[in-house]
Amino acid sequence: MHDLVLTPDNLQLSRANMSRTESGETEQFAINCTNDLFHSGSPIQLTEAASDLLAHAIAPNTERAYHSDLRHFRDWGGVLPAPPAMICAYVGDHAGHLAVATILRRIATLSKAHSAARLPNPCQTEIVRTTLRGLKRKHRAAQKQAKPLLRDDLFLVLDRIGDGLRDRRDRALLLLGFAGGFRRSELVTLERGDMEITRQGLIATIRRSKTDQDGAGRRIGIPHGRTRHCPVVAVEAWLTVSGIDAGPLFRPITRHGHVVPEALTGDAVSALLRERLDAAGIDPKGYSGHSLRAGFATSAAQAGVSTLKIRAQTGHASDAMLARYVREGELFTGNAAGALL
Repeated sequence: MHDLVLTPDNLQLSRANMSRTESGETEQFAINCTNDLFHSGSPIQLTEAASDLLAHAIAPNTERAYHSDLRHFRDWGGVLPAPPAMICAYVGDHAGHLAVATILRRIATLSKAHSAARLPNPCQTEIVRTTLRGLKRKHRAAQKQAKPLLRDDLFLVLDRIGDGLRDRRDRALLLLGFAGGFRRSELVTLERGDMEITRQGLIATIRRSKTDQDGAGRRIGIPHGRTRHCPVVAVEAWLTVSGIDAGPLFRPITRHGHVVPEALTGDAVSALLRERLDAAGIDPKGYSGHSLRAGFATSAAQAGVSTLKIRAQTGHASDAMLARYVREGELFTGNAAGALL
């Protein structure tokens, strides 16, 4: 019998073991993993190798989300197994205060917890399902989307950037983020070793992403630019002036001009972008780190690039996920009103 970190496939929770344990500053839930969760016949003893594989069965970000969701439910006063009325009360108490997507994710986590522990699942009952439908109908406003930074606006921003150390970092980050259609989280986890400069351009390896939690990896080609703003040249210039030969690609810079070893945070990317937009005379409201990815997809759609090619760059799982950017990019393409007025 082993105590394992929370995963969706090894979970045995009750009022008693909903308590937490402290290990330094790391808070974990005590999860008692019994053999009968994994074997329907005679009890078996899990080997250390099997336990290690189970501990790695879920991506770290997903594991942290599960911990956070269960901790929130516990702190509210919830226990497992939870009756349907408790789940409904939990939803009702947070409706209008938390984003609908956050509440739905937490209910999904509670559902996984009950199912994995072979407990009656209150989240699958009709009263809970009906409550969630009511939540979505009453509180779900239009999903807030980051304003896309289109190519022409990006060029306006880049034209206002100088040649100092911070300028070269920001230029490389903005151009690479746009040309690769990167998520903010992908940009800040890029390392020097993920960059391969070739005769045709730059190959960036994304080791793990939102749609690749197993870490299979994905390679993205960034060709040499045909305009005055080339992402490959910008990245090479940043590597030269920063002296980075290993570790995080994009890093904070102190006010004394020192490049620190740690990676930039996602919030820092958003702040950096808004600062550069403001300097270029563009209202930064509505823009975030995601605006580079959204702007690439929308600009590519405007240029007539196929959804297949756009997805190859951005890593969107389906055309449906990409559709909102394509619709935005094609608002004036073949517009019926244009043929009449």
